[in-house]
Amino acid sequence: MSASGMLYGGDEIGALVFDPGHHSLRVGYAQEDTPKAEIPAIVGIAPNDSPKIEPETKEGNTITPSREFIHLHTGGNGFVLAWKYYIDTTYLHTPRPSMELHSYMKDGMIENWDFFEKVVDYSYEKIIQSASEYHPVLFSESPWNQRQKREKLTELMFEKYKVPAFYLVKNAALAAFANGRSTALVIDSGATHTTAVPVLDGYVISNAVVKSPLGGDYLILRSREMLEGLGIDLTPTALISSKEVVRDKEKPKYTKKNVSFLPTNSWMVYMVKKTVQDFQQSVLQVSESPYDERIAISAPTVNYEFPTGYHQDFGYERFKLAEGLFDHAMLGAGYIAATSAGMCDVDVRPALYSSVVLTGGNSLVQGFSERLGKDLSSRTPGSMRLKMIAANGTVERRFGAWVGGSILASIGTFQQMWISMQEYQESGKAQIDRKCP
Repeated sequence: MSASGMLYGGDEIGALVFDPGHHSLRVGYAQEDTPKAEIPAIVGIAPNDSPKIEPETKEGNTITPSREFIHLHTGGNGFVLAWKYYIDTTYLHTPRPSMELHSYMKDGMIENWDFFEKVVDYSYEKIIQSASEYHPVLFSESPWNQRQKREKLTELMFEKYKVPAFYLVKNAALAAFANGRSTALVIDSGATHTTAVPVLDGYVISNAVVKSPLGGDYLILRSREMLEGLGIDLTPTALISSKEVVRDKEKPKYTKKNVSFLPTNSWMVYMVKKTVQDFQQSVLQVSESPYDERIAISAPTVNYEFPTGYHQDFGYERFKLAEGLFDHAMLGAGYIAATSAGMCDVDVRPALYSSVVLTGGNSLVQGFSERLGKDLSSRTPGSMRLKMIAANGTVERRFGAWVGGSILASIGTFQQMWISMQEYQESGKAQIDRKCP
């Protein structure tokens, strides 16, 4: 059976779906309804304490059973400098001497390919637990991904991972598919930015994409500034060995873990960010109409306990902080949605307004979809019907693009779309731009 006549996404061969973002990489099998794993988009790197003199290991990579990836670099004098890579939550959350944390993403695109490869290696090794040459791979990408990055990913998957087939799809189109639409105005609010992306018949109208730098990280930043301003101790759980129960607003009583070294700055920043992220996801709420102090003060408070055991009630602050996603004149979610629709052909606007799809982890902040609906309806032309589509389940919203990829890769008619290894060998990486618009 020739490679091109192969049914890639059929039941016999599980196609894989990878959905990279700034917060995490979602990875799993097509046809399943959730990713198998969500791996933080962060890699820890530390010098390996016991330099091994064995540069002849395959490709300079040895994978130790403890999920630590060791990479060997030969110094000029034949002495081997070994780096250990730490991947996934369990390993990142443990402080280690000189372990620096790095993100491999920048502006919605893969930036550090070396770190990114480590995470893909880990995905096959520990999550999929199967060789890469057996599975076709569908990747999502941001609507503004650059040509040379698309080609580099194609080359990497075929040359290093020897995948039988590969395909790239814009994440907004996938989020639309996940919500049963091929035409939609997709509002994706993630960690580093919120974007409005019009999708027409499964294709992104790229010149009408509007993005704003306000997302989950912005809320974490604002929340951290407020909590530090209140003098709240944000020591992360990983550095606490025990804590006592204290009364509301009482000084926390906890014992720090006995760590013989000073954790690196990049590790501390990441862990404090995680601590604040939990606060932000549990406490913040977007008010239904623009923030009004009088209304906010009378709203119910939420009690939150920090890792140290300190806890207190939060009231109006919950709304004041979350308001940041909507109150910026040019960056608010409602504004960018209306701007994006307005940049599209007048004939397609009704179809876009009647299916506004909300996706991305940050869209799960309480009240986000209600407020977006309200903001948008005030900007929707009178002749248009506005319909918001926001999946209720957190999984569907956080993993919208992944779910769409899972659906797409298992559809019968999609099977002829894959770029096969044979085609790659015949025409090279440049065809990705032709076959995956």
